[in-house]
Amino acid sequence: MSNKPMQRFFRIHAAIGICIPILLYGCGAGSGGNNAKQQERPTLSVATVQRSDATITTGYAALLEGKVNVEIRPQVDGTLQTIYVDEGAFVKAGQSLFKIDDQVYREEYNGALAAQHAAEARLVAAKIDMDKLVPLVQSNVVSDIQLKGATANYHVAKATLEQAKAALRSASVNLGYTVIKAPVSGYIGKIPLRIGSLVTKNQAGWLTILSDVSEVYAYFSMSELDYIRFKKQFTGSSMQQTLHKVPPVSLLLADGSRFSEKGSLTTVSGQFDQATGSVRVRAVFPNRQGLLRSGNTGTVVMESVYHQSLMVPQASTVELQDKVFVFLLDKGNKVRKQAITIAGRNADSYVVSSGLNEGDTFVMVGVDKLQDGAVITPVRSIPVAGEPKK
Repeated sequence: MSNKPMQRFFRIHAAIGICIPILLYGCGAGSGGNNAKQQERPTLSVATVQRSDATITTGYAALLEGKVNVEIRPQVDGTLQTIYVDEGAFVKAGQSLFKIDDQVYREEYNGALAAQHAAEARLVAAKIDMDKLVPLVQSNVVSDIQLKGATANYHVAKATLEQAKAALRSASVNLGYTVIKAPVSGYIGKIPLRIGSLVTKNQAGWLTILSDVSEVYAYFSMSELDYIRFKKQFTGSSMQQTLHKVPPVSLLLADGSRFSEKGSLTTVSGQFDQATGSVRVRAVFPNRQGLLRSGNTGTVVMESVYHQSLMVPQASTVELQDKVFVFLLDKGNKVRKQAITIAGRNADSYVVSSGLNEGDTFVMVGVDKLQDGAVITPVRSIPVAGEPKK
């Protein structure tokens, strides 16, 4: 073979060797670009909004108090002589609780009783003096002035007797205050003082607190937003009519167990607390077994039924500046950020009052990093909690 054909052969193979890598690189670059474009489209689960009935439960931290909480205080001064009850004991109305040394008050009573007897005797004597002058005046034996004077003495003696009776009643009341009795039936609280302690009617501290827990009041606070939702759901011309429409409420105890008795809402405070922006609500629970006591804590659980409502899972939403958003799927698999209005919530889902329509498709998961206008690869998911079954 001559040199010219050999040179032509090597030039052709060299050109082919250069073209093949270029073609391979070009093909690889094109494939990589398509893959990167696919990777920019996240694959996310989507679901369709549908209507269904929903029961929403809302819990409010509550402080429990007995139906009646009476601070037992002394009404006379003296030394605590006897304590008839023990802490935690159940007492009936009228039962003796404490006794204060009554020696001084008994002597005051005896003195007032003696003064009354003396006043009664003076009244009898004044009446005798008045009566004996009547026939003498009629016979003109004595002047009418003497009878008028005797009559005035009689009325003075009568008034003195009334004063003596009032003093005796006052002494009797003070003597009765030395024995302190239960004004209502209930349970005895802490007894901070002991026998021999000096007590006064003006002292700041109480002897004990008596609690009637046959019914228990659960006090909790409702935010302004929750109150507005509450009034929209349970309408009425007055607050009492509104409260009558509220279904029975439950009480969760401190250990998470549910109290056996159902309760009812009875009152709502007339104004909001400016410091907390909340209104005070009272629920009443029967306490036949005496399980609940004043000072207990719990959670009042209210159930609200929303008929044919739109729901979305809370995990499908994002919150920004006190607003809640979902991502709706538009044409071309592009997502749009949509604000929604919440009518109620439970542990997993929101009840939506506006911002969504039946049949809208929303992104189920991965919304926390999703941007408005992004393009995704949607995957239809099976119904989950918060999305009604189709």
